[in-house]
Formats: sequence, C-alpha cells, structure tokens
Amino acid sequence: MVNRVIIEPGGKSKKYWSDLWKFRGLFYYLAWRDVLVRYKQATIGIAWSVIRPLLTIIIFCVIGKLLHIQTPAGIHRAIFVCTAILPWQYFSTAFSESSNSLLANSNLLTKVYFPRLIVPASTIIVSLIDFLTSLAILFGFMIYYRFVPGWNVVLIPLFLLQATMMSMGAGIFIAALNVKYRDFKFIVPFMVQFGLYISPVVFSSDAVFKSESIPSFLKFIYSLNPMVGVIDGFRWCILGGAINLYMPGFLISIGISILLVILGIWYFRKTERSFADVI
Repeated sequence: MVNRVIIEPGGKSKKYWSDLWKFRGLFYYLAWRDVLVRYKQATIGIAWSVIRPLLTIIIFCVIGKLLHIQTPAGIHRAIFVCTAILPWQYFSTAFSESSNSLLANSNLLTKVYFPRLIVPASTIIVSLIDFLTSLAILFGFMIYYRFVPGWNVVLIPLFLLQATMMSMGAGIFIAALNVKYRDFKFIVPFMVQFGLYISPVVFSSDAVFKSESIPSFLKFIYSLNPMVGVIDGFRWCILGGAINLYMPGFLISIGISILLVILGIWYFRKTERSFADVI
C-alpha cells in the first residue's frame, strides 16, 4: 500500500486555524532563524538592540533640552524619553518587519502550503526579543537616577500586548498589500517616520490635552493615533502619578488596535490564496 501526502492550498479551508497550530514548528523555526540572522555578521551582535535605542534616547533628550520641552516634576528627561522610545521602537520595528515579511520569504511561499499568517507573525518574536533586551537601558536609568516605579509597573504586559496587536494587525494588512502593490515597501518607512513625529515621544500628551490653545477636534484627531495610548500607558506604568492617563484617548487606542487586527486578518485571509501566483 502506497502512502500519499496531498498538499493543497488552505485558502478558505475550515482547517486553516487548526493548521496554524499544526505548523507551529515552522513558526518556531522562522522566528529562531530571524533571531540568529539579524545580528549574525555584526561585530557586537545583539548589543545593537541596546545601542540603537540608547542613541535615539540621547538625541531626543538633546532635542527636548534645546526646545525647552518640559517633563513632569521629579522625572529626569532620560527616563521620560526612554519610556516612550522603547515601546515606539518595538512597534515600528515589528510593523516594518512584518509588512515586508512575505516578500522576504517569497521563495518559501511558492513551494509548499502552510498558513501564510505564520510568516508575518514570526517576525514579531524578533522585535519582542529586541524590546526585552533594550529594557536594560530603562533599568540602567532607574538605578542611576535612583528612581523606583510604583505598582503600575505590573500592567506593562497589557500595553505591550496592545502594541503587539497594532503592529501585527497593521503589519499583516500592509504585507498582503505589499505582495500586489510593491510601492508599499517605500511607503512603510515614511509611515513610521511620520508616526514618530505625531507620537508623544519628546513631549507629553498632557501638553496637548490640557492646552487651551488647541481646538477640541485636533485633540480628538491626535488621540486617533493608537500609539498615543500605548506610549501614555507605558509611561503611566513606569512613572505612576507623574503621568495622567487620558482615558477617552486610551479607550480609542484600544478600539483602533482591535479594529486593526480584525481588518488585517480579514484582508490577509481574503488575498492569501493568490500570494504564490502574484509574488
């Protein structure tokens, strides 16, 4: 009796979600491969995951100092900026990597069936490892400036989950678009750069929400940036009472994060069957 293995496209198969678990070994392999390859030929290796955000923090601290941007009383500027740079860099890296993941693995997509969602999802792991490594910077600043966070720090995983949802949702949506419209690989860096400018990295959201010179509709538009809720939440977890968590903006941020995940998965699944033909 001859054993036969039938390989067929998953497309709209009802087994698709169970296949995600079935192919978990491939997910682990892709994630571990990306971890090994990223800094393989770099002289100082994974230390770049600390050096890059550290240099960014220094630059933004200098900019904030030159522009006389106020920080909460009793909070050193380095800690204030660090609590925004780390979640922002995690989101921007995860979003950029996942949005380009299908093109980077085009040779794999054309050879055998597996749930394509595994490819962008595996890139998130690399960014998460970079984020956890870069937390050493925050701990270093806390020790140096003798800063002790409050109980809020235990809620950091919730905001980290929200950042993951955002990067995953937006990433898989752009990844699916990127297969057919290659222009998006040029648009993504611009989106990341623009997002940095409109996110509360150097400044505090209190300067926006409490300002009487800024119209209410502009404050609403500002809070539509989901990273506002993530960064403010991350700062609130570390700095405690020194930061006011603007609840309406935070709820909007959560809603947009959930919407991004739903929209991203829907469009990805809708176009997934054509990836091998188009790519």
